[in-house]
Amino acid sequence: MSNIANNLIQGVIFDYGGTIDTDAMHWAEVLWRSYQGNQVPVDKESFRQAYVHGERTLAREPLVKPTHDFHQVLRLKTGIQMRYLWERGLLPSEEEAARMAERVADDCHQVVLHTLERTRPVVAHLAAMYPLVLVSNFYGNIQHILRQYGLSDSFSQVIESSVVGVRKPDPAIFRLGVEALGLPASSVLVVGDSFTKDILPARSVGCRTVWLKGVGWTQDEGDEHVPDGVIRSLVELPVWMASQQAVAGRPPQ
Repeated sequence: MSNIANNLIQGVIFDYGGTIDTDAMHWAEVLWRSYQGNQVPVDKESFRQAYVHGERTLAREPLVKPTHDFHQVLRLKTGIQMRYLWERGLLPSEEEAARMAERVADDCHQVVLHTLERTRPVVAHLAAMYPLVLVSNFYGNIQHILRQYGLSDSFSQVIESSVVGVRKPDPAIFRLGVEALGLPASSVLVVGDSFTKDILPARSVGCRTVWLKGVGWTQDEGDEHVPDGVIRSLVELPVWMASQQAVAGRPPQ
């Protein structure tokens, strides 16, 4: 694992999307599985093109409002995706595209609600012992979503890309997270599902890292020797942290 000094962890930076809300499954994969479950008649490459188009559209146009909850965000996403596919003749009608968008959004929202049943207690447990900061590439409404899902009280500060004007994988957004904690980077643990957007930039600013490794967006899985730890579900994190703290001289919590 990493050669960063094995000192005490004093604060934690969490990623949100793919980490807390889906527990190690990239959102593209969550959506694709719902496409399949709802029998959307497109292949995976066509879906990938629609997904990328949707993400770029939302990044470019201020369609997401600060008061939008995540269910509304999902309906925006799937609506853009399905219209893209319909305009290319891959769906039978505009009306069917709209119906499919609604079904997929509703299905994916249920995935989030189910996942939070196991991840929210982990976040709350750690928040009782450490200061937590959220660092996320998001659309300007992450604060509203945290309140929606009962997570807002767990984070002392939130660093959101659309608000601070810098996005992962730029290491500067993690520097902002470290500054928000007011701790040395070497005593800050960063937890995220993306090797390239979370682990590498966080390590470059001197943080310790845990890679929540699951189903990713690409076949490039990264190197498990780079982060300080690798877990497959967020529920494993408290045990991993307790073992690290014990080695460094802090009794397990």
